[in-house]
Amino acid sequence: MNIKHLSLVLLCAFGLFGCEKEFSPDLPTTTEDIVVEGYIEAVPQGRQAIPPYLTLTKAIPFFKEIGNLNNLYVSGAEVWVSDGKDSTRLQEFCWKDLDPATKKLAALNFGIDLDSINTNFNFCAYIDFAQRITPTVGKTYSLLIKTKEGNILTAKTTIPRLITIDTAVFVKPPGTNKNDSMAQMRPTIFDPKGPDFYRYSTAVNGSSYLVARNSVTDDAFFDGQKTTFNLLNTQPRPKDDPDENFGLFRRGDTVSVKFSCIDRAHFDFWNTLEFNSNNGGPFASYTKVKHNIVGGLGIWGGYSSGFYDVVVPKK
Repeated sequence: MNIKHLSLVLLCAFGLFGCEKEFSPDLPTTTEDIVVEGYIEAVPQGRQAIPPYLTLTKAIPFFKEIGNLNNLYVSGAEVWVSDGKDSTRLQEFCWKDLDPATKKLAALNFGIDLDSINTNFNFCAYIDFAQRITPTVGKTYSLLIKTKEGNILTAKTTIPRLITIDTAVFVKPPGTNKNDSMAQMRPTIFDPKGPDFYRYSTAVNGSSYLVARNSVTDDAFFDGQKTTFNLLNTQPRPKDDPDENFGLFRRGDTVSVKFSCIDRAHFDFWNTLEFNSNNGGPFASYTKVKHNIVGGLGIWGGYSSGFYDVVVPKK
């Protein structure tokens, strides 16, 4: 490169306006895809499962201004769930139509903070409140959705085998944490041969179950083995709680871990979604979120969930 060309490059690199040209991209014309978020869960006898449910919303194009969020919910659709033999239509329920007692129950099951919502909030979902469906391990459940506008969406999910936490111990926090009132939870599971995929959430002292920002894993590194691992407390910490207490449990608290098995498509959805959510910044790479909805976006996912309840030892 000669001196003349080098000078031109430097002028373009450091000049405020001299070599800049306004770029106006051609914005794509996008449609409002239907987004599905639905689940069906099998739990051991004696535990209360959330009934099969899903929500339907409209995807917001990237360059479109966000308006009233209540307008995003898709109402009036026909939603059917089939186990290959029997089909059940889910009923639509909206928040504004529920009585106070039912709102409190729904808030506990769906992790809604009653104190943070305003009077205009309206959440709609399609639910098997009559419990006509009995979610069963090993069965495949098909989903069929027909919207008022004529959209057809389908999906399938399988409820996999149940693998539970066998034992758990609480140990002194790692590193320099000298807070004797906190403890690290280390559960043990026996992973059988064959691919398995896991997701977990925790509840403390009767709170709602909440998931972590990295809530899923597979058994690629411990297939067919006994494994012990660190399990994080997923509940939000007090504002004045030091960073060194992240993921720890307070001694004396009652902890419940919901430890769930999911199929591969369900795992791929959460794995790619959480990767994108946690991988921020201007130089972050983009990963397309995988989904199992034909005709739309989102997830129809099955869970087989076990529970491990324990009081954190005070010493």
